Amino acid sequence: MHELKLFSLNGNRPLAEKIAEEVGLPLSPARVNHFADGEVQIELPESVRGADVYVIQSVSDPVNENFMEL
Repeated sequence: MHELKLFSLNGNRPLAEKIAEEVGLPLSPARVNHFADGEVQIELPESVRGADVYVIQSVSDPVNENFMEL
């Protein structure tokens, strides 16, 4: 069985924390950087190679920002 990793972006951190608690997994760290020109950079400081990865993100307002983080 593959290792499971759970990530949360900025869209709904409280929901991600609740899901992590319910499934008994820690949230893996993810850094979200927004640049002045509107670009977004996501950094995952740990390897996800070979893991099953789940990303929790809302696409509610602000839709463009939240969707682009995905």
